Amino acid sequence: MNGQLSSPPGAPEQPLRLGTRRSALAMAQSGMVAREVSRVTGRPVELVEITTYGDTSREALAQIGGTGVFVSALRDALLEGRIDLAVHSLKDLPTAAPAGLRLAAVPEREDFRDALVARDGLSLQELVEKLAGSGRAARIGTGSPRRMAQLNAWAAARGAALETVPIRGNVDTRIGYVASGELDAVLLATAGLNRLGRSAEITEHLDPELMVPAPGQGALAVECVDAGLAAQLGALDHTPTRAAVVAERALLAALEAGCSAPVAALATWAGTELRLEGVVGTTDGATLLRMTATGPLVLDGTAEEQAAALGRALAARLLDQGAAGLMGERNR
Repeated sequence: MNGQLSSPPGAPEQPLRLGTRRSALAMAQSGMVAREVSRVTGRPVELVEITTYGDTSREALAQIGGTGVFVSALRDALLEGRIDLAVHSLKDLPTAAPAGLRLAAVPEREDFRDALVARDGLSLQELVEKLAGSGRAARIGTGSPRRMAQLNAWAAARGAALETVPIRGNVDTRIGYVASGELDAVLLATAGLNRLGRSAEITEHLDPELMVPAPGQGALAVECVDAGLAAQLGALDHTPTRAAVVAERALLAALEAGCSAPVAALATWAGTELRLEGVVGTTDGATLLRMTATGPLVLDGTAEEQAAALGRALAARLLDQGAAGLMGERNR
């Protein structure tokens, strides 16, 4: 089964079925992509809501494995022909894809930075200083070991009083911890808040000098099975974005690290050069390895292999410096 619907000759084409998670963010992202898919294919698109294990489990991502928990059910639906295409947050996508699936498009990336949503509209520095004056540490919530590692390292370097608090839940739940006073701030992806129309709630965009994002953060992935549909969806692909995320994900794969490991990566393209930065650390921030690599990148048919080679090379350097011992259990 190729996952495509067919229509009798002369009949209106049936809608393409686009699989999406049920969260508000996933629905917003998928709605954006659906409009573009309809534009390039000339076919109507209907959203099919699918619940993933990551949506129903209340355990921390590190406990349930992280890798694939938000995408496996969507991929199963694709392979079983229940949907025609699926949209994922690319940072949730495992680096290995099941046979038969095609990464048809990686649209242009949104803002890749992490965002602070803090009480009283404060920046991170202002929040820490204000609470230090009150004699207590700032309590900042995040479900990401990557964010914990870098935030704790930032605090340790400055002697700042800061406590990272593990949290789960959707955007409303996480921001609600700040509104209720349970936490002083939370860290979220800027791209998600932008797509939800909630960018006004951001009190500070964290510069990559402080917080390198997750591999693929801010980018979306459009997967399908059918070759003809994949060719049409290719019109949505943004070559510089695809090259950047290929480099980031190649680093992640070579480190044998899952989506929930304390690993960060950011690739940026300028002219004919790709720059990749990688970070591996312990969640307590005591040890943080940070390295960069640059390499030539021509946006032609070899771009993905050039980008992947850069990612693998930087991963090898990180492993030489002891990265494997910082990530906990690695994927095998």
